[in-house]
Amino acid sequence: MTYLSPILVGVLYALAMSLIREPHRRRFNAIMVAGAGAAYLTGGGLGGWEFLATAVITYVAYRGLESWTFIGIAWLLHTAWDLLHHFKGNPIMPFYHESSLACAVCDPVIALWCLRGGPSLISLVRGRTARPRAAEHAPPS
Repeated sequence: MTYLSPILVGVLYALAMSLIREPHRRRFNAIMVAGAGAAYLTGGGLGGWEFLATAVITYVAYRGLESWTFIGIAWLLHTAWDLLHHFKGNPIMPFYHESSLACAVCDPVIALWCLRGGPSLISLVRGRTARPRAAEHAPPS
């Protein structure tokens, strides 16, 4: 469950974000990853490095306002920061010791979705399950 639940959370995040239309979806995700970059500021245990990491992730997220690639990169930077906290710092949720590891598993799922351009998963599912119309498959006259 340590690995399966965070993967599911990442997929559910992408699914929920699919409800937001473009270009708002991209911009909203840039704001989300910028916020995630600041998650450890209140006690991550790595001192001044917390501010530097937050500044870097925020800058990359800002570039993500116009680029899904930068949003994906920001999520991968946050993944690295999560791993560092799991091994050397404090967990993102003090009451759940494995929370930084769980975040480090979830974030790359979101990053992969972003690096693919943040497509609507709802549209992808509908496109695969939609039945073709009879006229589309009628033999040519």
